[in-house]
Amino acid sequence: MITIRKSHDRGHADHGWLNSQHTFSFADYYDQRHMGFRALRVINEDRVQPGKGFPTHPHRDMEIISYVLEGALEHRDSMGNGSVIRPGDVQRMSAGTGITHSEYNHSPTEQVHFLQIWILPSREGVAPGYEQKTFPEREERGVLRLVASPDGRAGSVMIHQDVNLYATALVPGEELVHPIPAGRHAWLQVARGPVLVNGLALEQGDGAAVSGEEQVLITGREKAELLLFDLA
Repeated sequence: MITIRKSHDRGHADHGWLNSQHTFSFADYYDQRHMGFRALRVINEDRVQPGKGFPTHPHRDMEIISYVLEGALEHRDSMGNGSVIRPGDVQRMSAGTGITHSEYNHSPTEQVHFLQIWILPSREGVAPGYEQKTFPEREERGVLRLVASPDGRAGSVMIHQDVNLYATALVPGEELVHPIPAGRHAWLQVARGPVLVNGLALEQGDGAAVSGEEQVLITGREKAELLLFDLA
């Protein structure tokens, strides 16, 4: 079964400096039908105005992944990390027993557009951690490139949950197949579209929950970019 979550049905918040769309319930947006999928708790598509951002705030017991689509995101945290995240970079922050951090648009002139992803950890109370890696576009072209996993294999960032996150970039007509073993599930999030998933049309910003299927067949309808979460 494939259940599509259309882009225009997502929650929406416009704070002036931040325009955010929420795939699942978040902050002032609450919908008991959309509280997450398996261990996947948050997918926010955020657009932050130049020089603006999220001031220092706390988190705990959450795996947080940032995936930048356009622009540059500046990160600082209580572990002493400071970095700039650009397209092709994947940042993982394990909040664990507690951290504080801030995220700002690094540019004084250009908007930053990114996906903020939260994954529930397999256990609470892990030590806080930070990791950032670059995956050149050529590594995602026409393949499902593993960018996050529970064991950090294939050069991916490591998360404390049985979730494998893949990224891909497709050209029109290009096809990819991802098998889904019995008992596992998938969530697909279209970062840029459009695509077909098992023959169903998805546009930019759409998501899809996949359960009880043996595989997903992804077809690029135009130039597209997509994230696939393989979940227990």
